[in-house]
Amino acid sequence: MLRGVQALLATTDLTDRKAVHDYVEMLQLDANFSAVQVIGVVERIPAERKASHTQVMRKRGFADYTVFPSGERPEYAAVIQRESSIGRQRAAPLGLDVWAEPVRRAAMERARDSGMAAITGKVRLAVDSGIDAPPGFIMYLPLFAPDQPHGTVAQRRANLVGWVFASFRMDDFMASMYGKTAPGIALSIYDDVVPDASTLRYASSAGAEAVSPAATAGLQANEYMVVAGHTWTLVLQAQREFEGRFGGNGATVIAVAGAGLSVSLALLVWLMVTARDRALYFAAEMTEELRMMAQHDPLTSLPNRALFSDRLRGELVRAQRHGGLFAMIFLDLDNFKPINDTYGHGVGDVMLMEVAKRLRATVRTSDTVGRIGGDEFVVLMPELADASVAFGLAEKIRMAVREPMVVEGHALSVSCSLGVAVYPDDGTDEISLAKRADEAMYRAKERGRDGVVRAGSD
Repeated sequence: MLRGVQALLATTDLTDRKAVHDYVEMLQLDANFSAVQVIGVVERIPAERKASHTQVMRKRGFADYTVFPSGERPEYAAVIQRESSIGRQRAAPLGLDVWAEPVRRAAMERARDSGMAAITGKVRLAVDSGIDAPPGFIMYLPLFAPDQPHGTVAQRRANLVGWVFASFRMDDFMASMYGKTAPGIALSIYDDVVPDASTLRYASSAGAEAVSPAATAGLQANEYMVVAGHTWTLVLQAQREFEGRFGGNGATVIAVAGAGLSVSLALLVWLMVTARDRALYFAAEMTEELRMMAQHDPLTSLPNRALFSDRLRGELVRAQRHGGLFAMIFLDLDNFKPINDTYGHGVGDVMLMEVAKRLRATVRTSDTVGRIGGDEFVVLMPELADASVAFGLAEKIRMAVREPMVVEGHALSVSCSLGVAVYPDDGTDEISLAKRADEAMYRAKERGRDGVVRAGSD
């Protein structure tokens, strides 16, 4: 749905309300999409354009339009259109500055920087009112200026014009995905990886009274899944009704659970009620493949942004607790787009896989190499004795990448630009380190590409 609106707005004006309305009407969303409450458009508004933006919206018939909440901010992201004939909701005023709300903004920033869809953490939807409103989440997809490049993070930030979004109620979303859980099975879904009352997104009716993620008694399984760049924790807990009804009859369990849950969840339920040791063994076998798919780039098999971020946070905790240095290296291939344009994406994909192979062969066994964008890679170097070690590795990577390669009969070569940031000199948290490494990488490009730049160097 959102890809369609995104493609539509790439060829028409962001404020073409009729085009968006007609497209959503054409979708004819049925009960299978009952979780979708709104499809809408958000416009990015620099502070200097706020007044003119307000005038334009009022001239279009929204006489009382204003950007809210009030206050002066460097940038705004106002909802300029909601197609609210979807789902069950009240009308909500336009002009809400979603950029001012931290949970929404975090997802919008991820969508902007990745160029892909991203979802929020647990939020109360603007179309809902009252303290008892059900939890929801919002998916954002970035919109870039037509005919402007957005192949790198810097280009995406410079040419962003807005977002298209869809909002969901969590209970409706689960009903449309799975229906009812098996009798006596409590299914709960939590935001991120810390399950507690404040992060609870969803509790099945069977588990509304009792799911406790910290419980040790009874049969329970936790699973983690990354959805559009955001982590959910699934907690399945067998209650007395379940064991009394099904006992050890695994076939019956699968049949009943499979009617309401996905195949993987149904299998997990069966494993829960069989012998505990056997359950742990087979659950590990099953979930390892799922975790691999959720946490790794499908082309190169390198850790994706979510897994890399998790390892970076772990290294931050270690370094803050015990001291010491570690480094981040941002790497962007130079002039990779012309290769894709000339030889096709198939050749480009083979080159990316070869670059990934060379990166893995060059780094230390303790290092993590991730792919975070089309031709963007990142390296985490934990426990460094000296900052110069990171610069030396970056130089080795640069030399390894620029070695010629033969792809489908074509003799090709590509260089790369690298930026190095070292903890704690160049940053003491995930955001500051990433920002400094990214800035250093772009300084390497400005200096002629095919080079390494340390954050903070002139």
